[in-house]
Amino acid sequence: MKLSKFCDESLVIFGLKAGSKTEVIEELVNLVSYSNMVKDAEQLLTDVVDRENLVTTGVGYGVAFPHAKTRSVKGIVIAFGRSTKGIDFDAMDHKPVHLFFLIAAPEDAIGAHLNVMARLSYLMKSEKNRQKLMEASSPGDVLALIDNVD
Repeated sequence: MKLSKFCDESLVIFGLKAGSKTEVIEELVNLVSYSNMVKDAEQLLTDVVDRENLVTTGVGYGVAFPHAKTRSVKGIVIAFGRSTKGIDFDAMDHKPVHLFFLIAAPEDAIGAHLNVMARLSYLMKSEKNRQKLMEASSPGDVLALIDNVD
């Protein structure tokens, strides 16, 4: 499965303006709201924030995967955001987060949703891959990298 089929160049942002966890989620949901997969951006925001309030999706190593299974999307959609300065996202390692993958999936997409999360998690375990995302200069670089999962 190529993860780029759930993301496109318009869903990649290198200069997140957000300064807080909530602002990151709002900014990424706003970005993804232009996707034809999103039916209700307001509901998506509520669902992602509610999920985040259960337990942080800041997994450590400067990476977070805010996500939700929701009625507000027609299919799986991924947005990528990067913050050079880093943002306090209550990450498990208590360090700032630089790389964010917002993942939204329909409520009935159980298997596919978990597969996407697992593949991105595997990809982000590599310091080399995280560094490539920090240095990426075009959305195409990001899409190529997320497809590079064996």
